[in-house]
Amino acid sequence: MSSYADRPNILIIITHDLGTRLSCYGESSVQTPALDSLAASGVRFANHFCTAPYCSPSRGAIFTGKYPHTNGLMGLTNLNWDLPDANATLARILGSDGYETFLLGFQHEVRGNERLNTYFQHVSERALPHDCDTVADLATSFLTERGSSGHHTPFYARVGTTEVHRPYDGYEPDDPTTVDVPPYMKDTPGAREDLAHFHGAIRRTDRSVGRILEALERSGLAENTIVVFTTDHGIAFPRAKATLYDPGIRTALLLRWPTRVPTNHRVDDMITNIDLLPSLLDAAGIALPPDLQGRSFLPLLVNQPYTPHTQVFAELNTVPGDVKRCVRTARYKLIRNYDEGALLQLPTDIESSPTRRDMGDDHLAPRPVLELYDLELDPWEVDSLAGLPRMRQVEMDLTERLDRWLYETDDPILRDPITRPDGEAEILQKLWRIYGGQFRNPAYDRFIAQ
Repeated sequence: MSSYADRPNILIIITHDLGTRLSCYGESSVQTPALDSLAASGVRFANHFCTAPYCSPSRGAIFTGKYPHTNGLMGLTNLNWDLPDANATLARILGSDGYETFLLGFQHEVRGNERLNTYFQHVSERALPHDCDTVADLATSFLTERGSSGHHTPFYARVGTTEVHRPYDGYEPDDPTTVDVPPYMKDTPGAREDLAHFHGAIRRTDRSVGRILEALERSGLAENTIVVFTTDHGIAFPRAKATLYDPGIRTALLLRWPTRVPTNHRVDDMITNIDLLPSLLDAAGIALPPDLQGRSFLPLLVNQPYTPHTQVFAELNTVPGDVKRCVRTARYKLIRNYDEGALLQLPTDIESSPTRRDMGDDHLAPRPVLELYDLELDPWEVDSLAGLPRMRQVEMDLTERLDRWLYETDDPILRDPITRPDGEAEILQKLWRIYGGQFRNPAYDRFIAQ
């Protein structure tokens, strides 16, 4: 066991709703020089997947190393869900093993600020806004003080921003004619307007990350600090956020650890976001709790034996009406829909967007029980192959894999429908009424009727 002074510091920067919308991920119309530089100085995971395409469940999975249906945080904290206190989180584990732990800015797993001090030893002022500029100020001040103080205790600092969550008001937009419209979206004036403002939020976030990384360099701590940049799920546009299609569950993950992991390195292996916690504990020399569902990818980065994932899993627990599970292999994906309803149930923030205004109502077609996609031939998951005789063997194999995962993880969907916490229904109905506006459609009426 190394001494505390030899252990790496850990700095995690996590944003909202970003997916992989960065130029280092091939999004050519988005300029993100700070994050591109971070990718060039470390590792970029090209196939990193979240376990849930909503904020709180995905973050809960990241910081417990367990699936949402296992750790208990299956919905949004602002809809009365909460992370059960029995969970061992990254902050708690590191804090109990010699690390000094800090929460700087936004978090989305715990309801009630008074509980945060049971997870982190130091928590930034909750009354402050958590926009990227304010949070960058907090982080740069922290790193400057830490570098000049002579502290030898390793630190874990989680830095969270509200960007790039909607709304995109107050950001300088790009020229709508220059944006790349993702292939899974309709290219409409509304989509281009929406993406142009979204890019403004991304650019400001990138500048803030750049400020934090510059402060880390000036502090003299960079050489012994693992820097992680990630996000919770896909972008807040149709067929991404709140879906189990790849644009909803594929997320950015960048990691830098000077002298220990390669630079300008791309990892193509499938990684799931419950793998981050065991990987960081592994890097810190801390024994892994036996009940983790993720596993360390550190061996993959340091040329040690590593067995790649042959599949990853994700879940959606939007109640009422949109509960799903999926299994994804390198080539195929199977999605099981547990509820009848529209093919896409759009979140409130997307429902009120310019993109929604112009996209039509094709997404209100009935959803099937099963969706099966050949990701090699159909990367945007447009044509479901479920039920086709030629796909029978693939469908049976993926069904068996999915069922085995449900039973091994004791998914409550095996016993009863997913239930919502007290008060969630009233909050949801209020939000849908507020955001419905001019774009209200039959899906709203069915939803509110429930």
